Amino acid sequence: MVHGYKGVKFQNWARTYGCCPEMYYQPTSVEEVREVDTEKKQVTVEAGILLSDLHPQLGKHGLALSNLGAVSDVTAGGVIGSGTHNTGIKHGILPTLVVALTLLTADGTILECSESSNAEVFQAARVHLGCLGVVLTITLQCVPQFHLQEISFPSTLDEVLDNLDSHLKKSEYFRFLWFPHSENVSVIYQDHTNKPPSSSANWFWDYAIGFYLLEFLLWISSFLPGLVGWINRFFFWLLFTRKRESSNLSHEIFTYECRFKQHVQDWAIPREKTKEALLELKAVLETHPKMVAHFPVEVRFTRGDDILLSPCFQRDSCYMNIIMYRPYGKDIPRLDYWLAYETIMKKVGGRPHWAKAHNCTRKDFEKMYPAFSKFCAIREKLDPTGMFLNAYLEKVFY
Repeated sequence: MVHGYKGVKFQNWARTYGCCPEMYYQPTSVEEVREVDTEKKQVTVEAGILLSDLHPQLGKHGLALSNLGAVSDVTAGGVIGSGTHNTGIKHGILPTLVVALTLLTADGTILECSESSNAEVFQAARVHLGCLGVVLTITLQCVPQFHLQEISFPSTLDEVLDNLDSHLKKSEYFRFLWFPHSENVSVIYQDHTNKPPSSSANWFWDYAIGFYLLEFLLWISSFLPGLVGWINRFFFWLLFTRKRESSNLSHEIFTYECRFKQHVQDWAIPREKTKEALLELKAVLETHPKMVAHFPVEVRFTRGDDILLSPCFQRDSCYMNIIMYRPYGKDIPRLDYWLAYETIMKKVGGRPHWAKAHNCTRKDFEKMYPAFSKFCAIREKLDPTGMFLNAYLEKVFY
């Protein structure tokens, strides 16, 4: 018997969203890692395990996940439920690593789901939004443990966009950061290496001290918005004009510390629309000088898949992530920037990241997702009374 209790409040790390569930339930015993199949290189975990706890367990068996998002203090079930992604045009979003899962539905039935068992539910449940039932266990496809070398170097927006195919071929996990109100870009390559772990101590201190300074300057710019463009260009000069190299275990390179509270949007657009969308966003900022945009705009690339509500459903995609920091917790006006960005994303056929801010409703999702009605039918069959719905999901489905 699992006992529930009241008075629990959930708050995300950025303190931009929260909720107070009527009841909170937590099993009294947790078996973090159930089974490792070293022959198939697969691991079965309980959905509530944090990826940060999973990495060392996989390491004991010489295994790793082939790709990761920027943060590992998240659960396996949450990662797949929201469609977490990283970058790499040959790699899918993290739910594509799932080869099987067990789902407890609203009527108490436990479904074993994979490509060969309850295949339609499996196609939906890998990006489940928390609305199909309780995910109990997840089986993940792993790879042999590996090291990555990260190389970052400066470039310009025109150079990167004009040579995008070349960059994608040169690096397995290619991404780039564009600094709004400028032409500046930091290109980041991450690739397999046999080099031992290494990093620049000077780079660490530059980065740490620089970002404390950044928070202060962004706070000042909340009174003088015209400073933002100068701040973006100053920090590119301070931290990103030199070539940097580091190497480590893959999960140490993939993940990094998010230092500041922030508001975020992140949409997936068709891969071939990358140049059009970025240049239009740049043009909007140039023609509206009072509209400010913090750096960086992070641009990543992901392989298409067949998961019903994956933003990469049936197409290779470019994720374009924008942020507005909250220096010392202070909200900065962002709605004009947000609206301009969303307008461009919709124009080029974008789909919002399920775990990030957006203003879309069911009518939008019906246009964006060819299989939206199929997912709805599966959801209604598994949960006809709406046990797993909440205010956000009602906006999505009704």
